[in-house]
Amino acid sequence: MTARTALAAAVTAAVAVGSAVTARPVSSAQPGPTYVNPVSRRFADTFPDPSVIRARDGYWYAYGTSDPLREGQTRRVLLPIARSRDLVTWTFVEAVFGTANHPRWATRTSSFWAPDIRYFDGSYHLYYVATDTTFTADPFDRAIGVATAPTPAGPWTDSGAPVVGPRGAPGERPLWALDPAQFTDIDGTRYLFYGSYEGGVWVTRLREDGLRAVGPHTRVAISDRYEAPFVVRRGPYYYLFVSSGNCCAGPTSGYSVFVGRATSVRGPFRDAQGVSLNASRVGGSVVVTPNGNRWIGTGHGSIVTDLAGQTWLAYHAIDRRDPFLNEPFGINERPMLLDRLDWNDGWPTVRAGQWASEQPVVAPVTSPAATALFRPFAVPPPAPGTGRHDPRFGDEFAGAALDPQWRWVRSPDGDVHGGRFVWRTQVGNLVGAANTASALLRRMPTGPYTVETRLELDLGENTARDFQQAGLIVYAGDDLFARLSQVAIGPTRQVEYGKEMPFAGRTSYGQILLGPPRSTVWLRITHRTDPSNGEHEF
Repeated sequence: MTARTALAAAVTAAVAVGSAVTARPVSSAQPGPTYVNPVSRRFADTFPDPSVIRARDGYWYAYGTSDPLREGQTRRVLLPIARSRDLVTWTFVEAVFGTANHPRWATRTSSFWAPDIRYFDGSYHLYYVATDTTFTADPFDRAIGVATAPTPAGPWTDSGAPVVGPRGAPGERPLWALDPAQFTDIDGTRYLFYGSYEGGVWVTRLREDGLRAVGPHTRVAISDRYEAPFVVRRGPYYYLFVSSGNCCAGPTSGYSVFVGRATSVRGPFRDAQGVSLNASRVGGSVVVTPNGNRWIGTGHGSIVTDLAGQTWLAYHAIDRRDPFLNEPFGINERPMLLDRLDWNDGWPTVRAGQWASEQPVVAPVTSPAATALFRPFAVPPPAPGTGRHDPRFGDEFAGAALDPQWRWVRSPDGDVHGGRFVWRTQVGNLVGAANTASALLRRMPTGPYTVETRLELDLGENTARDFQQAGLIVYAGDDLFARLSQVAIGPTRQVEYGKEMPFAGRTSYGQILLGPPRSTVWLRITHRTDPSNGEHEF
């Protein structure tokens, strides 16, 4: 950081009040069969980026990113296929690609990621990412291909060329042509959504046969924020589901799914507050995010509808107790989860806002003999307020100097000015091994509490100002902290909730990206202790 930035804060601590939020059916219903996540456990320890379809043979099929399927294995299965009668009990079928049908335009060392399965024109179409092509020597020249088959299990024949080839200006690092999602509109026009952090998320029209992109590419979500698009149409709206944060940071992965909607397939897609997913101060309404149980890194999903009309999100997650497939900091272990997707007031959220499940939950309706339709779920609003103010832990910065209860980690930098603490921007960082940034600390209350601050930080818009930020930190040491800050990442301005912790002799950092921030924002962190295991939860 090089610019001088003013940090103004009114820091208070309060005893937190409220109650747990639980989903309740709008009307009573008899419980049906149940299941427990992850649903991929019978055939795979990891099955990331799942795409699911109900095939014409009556089975459900799932396709995943190329990884070894089991702990102890090292050979990657190139786009594994699984099959199920009920969406919750799956068996492995085979791989999409092998030596005989390897796409000729992809290098032999290329991996294949993020499949998207569709059926039209009498064939199954599987869109996928090739991580390395034969077109350039650049190892980042990723491209999107498509293979077709007469059955959901194959045999698969590649189309012979990319649907979307490597993109970007000559001599510059290519944009990330990742994470395809095909969409056919009600008038029959076919589109492809794709993209990732380097370049953003785009939509382009496809040729009628779905094998090549034609026409302009329109950006629908900003760079350095979103990837893994998936689009559905519901009523008058197109809903763009996108993932954000660290997909693969092991025990600190904060991957999450957000949504925006639009009345045009090319956007602009806006969240429930009307903020665009393509704006510098970026929007996005939460669909699923880590909720404090075993599941973190909850993202990159596809949507399926059961035979009772209820929608479900198939997505991957990481068990924070077992985050890696084999050795630490190697392949992240990301099994497939399935959870109900509820639509409340026109906006989707997993399990009515409870998010990923780890206990038994009612299974989808997948029997053709079923007659009962699903019953909507809703969530009561949380209790208002944060509790009573405790002046022993608060500071309005009303004096001429800092209260002596504050202490510095590393160099003091800043002054009290009439109700504000003005902090000069430093060139420093707490993430990783550098540990050069200063922190201003005071003792935490015991028990449950909420701490909040008003932050004034003008980061501008649309220009790259990596990674200027300021905010709150809960600090146990340079390698063990949680922080909530307003941050510039590339052209985006967002709120980041990040955590660093020791793991397997190294440190792990990951974040959940929120937002959008204004030049003045209020930041709030609530603490509680889980009575079942003594964990501190923030």
